[in-house]
Amino acid sequence: MCGRYNIIPNATWPREFSLSAGSAARIDTIKPNYNVCPSADVPIVRYDPGSRQMELSLAYWGLVPFWSKQRSIAYRMINARAESVAENPAYRESFRWRRCVIPANGFFEWKRSTGSGPKQPYLFTLQAGTVFGFAGLWDCWKDPGDDGSLVSCTIMTTRANSLMQDIHDRMPVILARGNYSKWLDPVFRDPGVLLRPCSSKRMCVSAVSTHVNNPRNNDTRCIQLLEGQGIHG
Repeated sequence: MCGRYNIIPNATWPREFSLSAGSAARIDTIKPNYNVCPSADVPIVRYDPGSRQMELSLAYWGLVPFWSKQRSIAYRMINARAESVAENPAYRESFRWRRCVIPANGFFEWKRSTGSGPKQPYLFTLQAGTVFGFAGLWDCWKDPGDDGSLVSCTIMTTRANSLMQDIHDRMPVILARGNYSKWLDPVFRDPGVLLRPCSSKRMCVSAVSTHVNNPRNNDTRCIQLLEGQGIHG
């Protein structure tokens, strides 16, 4: 699964995600988040068929399908499994028509300690240290009580690669940069072929401070690497 990640916006985003000029100008309004938790408003990249450009917007992390009667379903919908997304009623419409790319710099996973101490967090990143994009889905839910609306999203997951397997059997889908436009294009008929584990050779992992275990903590200590704990794919 993917239950926490981090975002550090920078000037490479417009080039990395082929953003429109208007979206590029909004990057400065997005603050770094070193411990992104479910229910946070997170940046997503979507294709706008009107302008035919990639647009950056915010979405609530935890998908609320348009047909849902209540918003609370979001807490169970932070991830969507690649193996069943095309048939799952909660995701299939979004999978067909409303795909997005979710920028990230790294994601966290926890390994249970052998003793009675807290779980040890690990930070997974690309070896190049660059921003990357999760495969995501979005939807727009209208509140029947007050006519308000909510744009929400979920992160696709798949089986773990060899670097991840010792810590967890699932991992988020990290799209190759060259596949962003395919994933975002609703005309592309076979998006499922893109939902593969990222190669371990592209990634590295390191144990980080247990400071990140507390979802209220959001500072650089959350991504502080423990010396001598790094592993490359």
